[in-house]
Amino acid sequence: MHRTATVTRTTTETDVSIGLDLDGTGRADIHTGVGFFDHMLTLLAGHALVDLAVRCQGDLHVDGHHTVEDVGRALGQAVREALGERRGIRRYGDATVPMDEALVTGAIDFGGRAATVLAIEFRVPTIGGFDVQLVEVFWEGFAAGAGANVHAVLHHGHNAHHVAEAVFKALARALRMAVEPDPRQPGVPSTKGSLTI
Repeated sequence: MHRTATVTRTTTETDVSIGLDLDGTGRADIHTGVGFFDHMLTLLAGHALVDLAVRCQGDLHVDGHHTVEDVGRALGQAVREALGERRGIRRYGDATVPMDEALVTGAIDFGGRAATVLAIEFRVPTIGGFDVQLVEVFWEGFAAGAGANVHAVLHHGHNAHHVAEAVFKALARALRMAVEPDPRQPGVPSTKGSLTI
């Protein structure tokens, strides 16, 4: 049985719709109005092996901040809903991913609490008009929506596009591992017996 969720989030700043299948094949149908962000979400779906549909109408006349943040929060909420009580999952996931000269380690814990630490530095302020600060903004929103700890560390790398891509790929693969069924742990993977938020 596939673990799916549909989430809508509407504010005065954005109108977001998310369709998610955690047991998909990596299909992506992404339209946020922010080209580089669409590219990153497509990578996320492909490397997490989730099917992901995203639509967002945001206040891009201001900038991309609200769009990126609210998509992150809505996607995190979709993951939370698809996981339910989080029974039978690995809970933790990590991956180290090279992208040409860049190398990033990402780790995720779907333990019910939100925290984000991205030890990532970019040498330029934008990538094709995309504010590099929004990489962290997205993952902060995701962590808040999902109830997850999200960590990423840049070991080395200087090309901003490669660094951002390595972050999304590493965390996508960490997500894939964390939500996988654990045949040795059919219950809730916590000694306190609950991971709900």
